Amino acid sequence: MRARLDRVLARRGGALELLRLPAALYAGLARLRAAGYARGVLPSARVPVPVVSVGNLTAGGTGKTPFVAFLARRLAAGGLRVGILSRGYGAARGDGARENDEARWLAATLPDSVRVQDPDRVRGAEELVLRGVDVILLDDGFQHRRLARDLDLVLVDATRPWGLPPAVPGAASVRACLPRGLLREPPSALARADALVLTRSDQVDAARLSELRRELELLAPGRPLCVGRHRATQLRAPDGTSVPLAALSGRTVDLLSALGNPEAFQRTVEGLGARVATHRACADHHRYGAADLAGLGEGERWLVTSEKDAVKLPHGARAHVLAAEFELLQGEAVLAALLEALPAGAARRERHALHEGLHG
Repeated sequence: MRARLDRVLARRGGALELLRLPAALYAGLARLRAAGYARGVLPSARVPVPVVSVGNLTAGGTGKTPFVAFLARRLAAGGLRVGILSRGYGAARGDGARENDEARWLAATLPDSVRVQDPDRVRGAEELVLRGVDVILLDDGFQHRRLARDLDLVLVDATRPWGLPPAVPGAASVRACLPRGLLREPPSALARADALVLTRSDQVDAARLSELRRELELLAPGRPLCVGRHRATQLRAPDGTSVPLAALSGRTVDLLSALGNPEAFQRTVEGLGARVATHRACADHHRYGAADLAGLGEGERWLVTSEKDAVKLPHGARAHVLAAEFELLQGEAVLAALLEALPAGAARRERHALHEGLHG
C-alpha cells in the first residue's frame, strides 16, 4: 500500500523542501483572505439561528466529529433542536449515496439530530433553518467564513498540534502550511477563535502538555482553553453484541483505519492492553474494498476498527468495532458559559411566544 501523505510530508530534507515556497504563498493568501473577512471586504451571511463552528487549523485528524456529537448531545439535553451542517468531504456520488463516513456515523450516533451535507455552507444553513432547528453545529467550519457564526471553537490535537507526526519519535514535527505541511492557516489564526479545545490530552506526557498550553496562550492570548480526551466506551463483536473492553487485554489484534490520526487510534487500543500485530492505515475517508482486509484478523487475531471506519466495511467483513466518545476534562464552566450566551434562534423564539400566548 502506498505511504500515507502525512508520513511522506513528515520527512525532512530532499525535494520535499522545495514545497516550502508554495507553502509560504499559501500562508500569505490565507492571511490575505482572513483580513478580507475581518475588514468586511469579503461578506459573511447570517442566518436567524445561532451557529457554532467546530474547526481546526489542520487538514483533519483532531477528532472533530466526536466533539460535534458531544456538543449535540449537550445542546439537545437543554431542550434545543440541533442541526449539524458539514461539507460532506469524501462522500460517494451516485447510487443515491451522498453521505460520507462521518455523516453516517453521526446518523447512527445521533438519530434525533437534523443533518445536512452541502459544500455551500450558507445554502445548507438555510435548509436547516427551514427545517426548524434551534442551533446549527458547523462541522469543520473555521476556514469557511461565508457563513457567519456566533461561536468559534477550534480543536488542537495534543499529539499532532500542527498536523504532522514527528519523522522519528521525540523529534520536532514539520510545521508548515499546505502543500509542505498540513496546516490550512498559519498558527497565528488561532487568535480569532472564541475558545480552544485541546483534544487527546491523555496521549502526551505532562511536560509536553504544559509546553503546548504555553504556546497556545502566546498564539491566542486571553482565549479560554478546554481540555479533553477521546475515551473508549464500547467494543462490539462482528455479530453486533457488546464485548467487555477488558477482552482486549493481552490479545493480539490487527487494526484497520482510515483516519486523520491513525496513531491515536492505535494508542487507544494499546491502552486497553492489546498487542497490535498489524495496523493497516489508509488515507482519511478511504473507501474500503475486499483487498484492504486481506490478511487481517486471521487465526486467533481479532480485526479491530473504529466506528467511523465500520460504516464503510465491505458487506460480510468480520471486525470488532471500538466506540469512543469525547470527554471534557477541564473547562466545563467556560464551555457552559459560552453555550449559555448563544442567542435564541427564530424557531425557539416562536415556540416561546406560543407557549406564553397559551398561558397568557
